[in-house]
Amino acid sequence: MMREGIHPETPRVPFTPGWDLVGVVDRVGEGVTGFEPAEVVAALPIHGAWAEFVCLRRDQLVSVPPGLDPAEAVSLILNYVTAYQMLHRSAKVREGQRVLIHGASGGVGTALLQLGRLAGLQMYGTGSARGASAITSLGGVPIDYQHEDFVERIHRLTGDGVDVVFDGLGGDQIWRSAKTLRPGGRVVAYGLTASLEGGRLAAGRSGGGRHRLRAIAMFGLYSVRGLFLAGRRRVVPYSIQWLERLRPELFRRDLAALFELLRRRQIEPLIAARFPLAEARHAQEVLGKGGVVGKIVLVA
Repeated sequence: MMREGIHPETPRVPFTPGWDLVGVVDRVGEGVTGFEPAEVVAALPIHGAWAEFVCLRRDQLVSVPPGLDPAEAVSLILNYVTAYQMLHRSAKVREGQRVLIHGASGGVGTALLQLGRLAGLQMYGTGSARGASAITSLGGVPIDYQHEDFVERIHRLTGDGVDVVFDGLGGDQIWRSAKTLRPGGRVVAYGLTASLEGGRLAAGRSGGGRHRLRAIAMFGLYSVRGLFLAGRRRVVPYSIQWLERLRPELFRRDLAALFELLRRRQIEPLIAARFPLAEARHAQEVLGKGGVVGKIVLVA
């Protein structure tokens, strides 16, 4: 989304991509305390992570417990913190509630399934036929979005709908998601991937342009229009980067809690592939083709 210029956080080009990283401290600045050389740390710089060296502020770093696989640990920073905060801070889910997860076999989707199972939720997930087995293995009921109408399928499966929808697609898909809600339910909107086709801007959109303000305006529209849904239904936008900026202590606390769940093997991030950093272009191409189950990790 940043490469295509539609993410609101896109910097001016040229820029180094990379939202999340796990790395080893090489050196610390003068007067910096709390971290030492050779310590393994995690961070969410939003851009700049696809590099051998990156310079970050001390308050951006979170210690990684010893013994964790760096590829699994890096999967928690963006995907699992996003899932955890949407479940417990945005939706405030309760045991036994029903949830629908779009893109359930992807990085955030599989995180939602694993954390949702720990929370005792009834889960339904849209995805391609290729990802159905992964959705089932993580406790969800798969819905093939390519051959089924997910609104009709949800009502056939549940009767009156779900309590929460996690929607990373955006656009008009949000209002279709709202049709699956029970009274009092909410759609947690956290992405705009419906704007892409095959990893590129969807047909009819100008390529290479910058659409940050459009994306921000769309999320504002979701919030306002969501106030007028019938039956006390709501659309709640979620942004990991804004919550991290406004409440950085929550980000650090939630990531530390997830590291502990990983250490206990209560969660097991799905690694779709590990590519050398030099193959970042190939990784983008693989992601753009769709059907990726889990997270693609670049290894420097």
